Amino acid sequence: MTRDAALVCAAGGLRAAAISLVGVLIVIHLASRGLSVGAIGLVIGTGIAASAAGTIITALRADRWGRRRTLVVLSLLSAAGYAALAFTAALPVLILIAAAAMLNGLGRDRGPASALEQALLPATTTDERRTWTMAWYNAVVDSGHAVGALGAALPTVLAGALDIRAIDGRALTFALCAIVVAASAIPYVFLGPHVEQAEPASGLTNDAVDPRTRAVVRRIAGLFAIDSIGGGFLSSALVAYWFFERYGTTEVQLAYLFFAARILNVVSHLAAAWIARRIGLVNTMVLTHLPSSVFMMLAPAAPTAAVAAAFFLAREALVEMDVPTRQSYVLAVVPPSARTYASGMTNVTRNAGWAVGPLIGGSVMQHLSLAAPLFIGGTLKILYDLALYRSFRHLKAPEEAI
Repeated sequence: MTRDAALVCAAGGLRAAAISLVGVLIVIHLASRGLSVGAIGLVIGTGIAASAAGTIITALRADRWGRRRTLVVLSLLSAAGYAALAFTAALPVLILIAAAAMLNGLGRDRGPASALEQALLPATTTDERRTWTMAWYNAVVDSGHAVGALGAALPTVLAGALDIRAIDGRALTFALCAIVVAASAIPYVFLGPHVEQAEPASGLTNDAVDPRTRAVVRRIAGLFAIDSIGGGFLSSALVAYWFFERYGTTEVQLAYLFFAARILNVVSHLAAAWIARRIGLVNTMVLTHLPSSVFMMLAPAAPTAAVAAAFFLAREALVEMDVPTRQSYVLAVVPPSARTYASGMTNVTRNAGWAVGPLIGGSVMQHLSLAAPLFIGGTLKILYDLALYRSFRHLKAPEEAI
């Protein structure tokens, strides 16, 4: 890994740890401040909407503003949002903070900074090493997510060590998260000038993106939307609830299960780069993703929680292999001048689809069948895999078209 790629990974890992920790604590913290569940949902929803808008703006303008400068500003905005979250409980103020800081309460690093990092990473390496670089980036980010999830115990530790109230322990934890996110801006300062786009586009539209590239990005984004909607049906919250209701799995057991799943995700990112080097990016995306969906659809037939957990972990060992390969492929099949545009547009499409799945999945689980989201999500993902292979099997990345 090059020096610049390592700097981007370091920044992404720090941000992911803070985001993961906040995702675990934000509802508990705001509820303890007296906000209703509906009000908390409004705050988190505002942050999601602002993040989507910010990703689109970043896709269209970051190359002109400067990628490094934009990443620093995004980090400082997020840090300010987490700091404010620690000290205020007024709903109007929280909504303004969520909008201005693009507050991420999802617990996963999905936003404009992540999209921009993905866009500039290919400039830090060669075509042959691009997929490996994306794999290491995702491995570091998912490691940050795992560390952040474990860090949810920090408020209890701080409350005991400092002899303060639990609510004050959570506020102090949010303040520490703000410091961590602010610190994630430091690596960007040391990035080399070659990570910038040589000929940035002007105006509010990306003039550097030709019609053919826009068409490719639209096709990819449309397919990614199907995949992410399917992923929403298989969100951690719905899967955890299914284990809880179907098998009586305890919260402690679920914590161990999902921690093991995150570790498998980390390993799978690196395995994906190794496989893609041998069979190609599109083949890796499809041939690992298809069986992962089958494993998830087999879980409801499992006679015991242990067998269902084995199917789930088998799925988790494969399902994330399309992440670094997907990112690498998108950035490979568009010109360097369009990478920020392509990364931003495909990321925001995925995030929108990912938000739709749980909204429908919860209702389906309640009114149709407890296991219905697993079948619906798996089916949508299989349809995505087949459509992706049919549409893009002949469009190769530069290092594959030799």
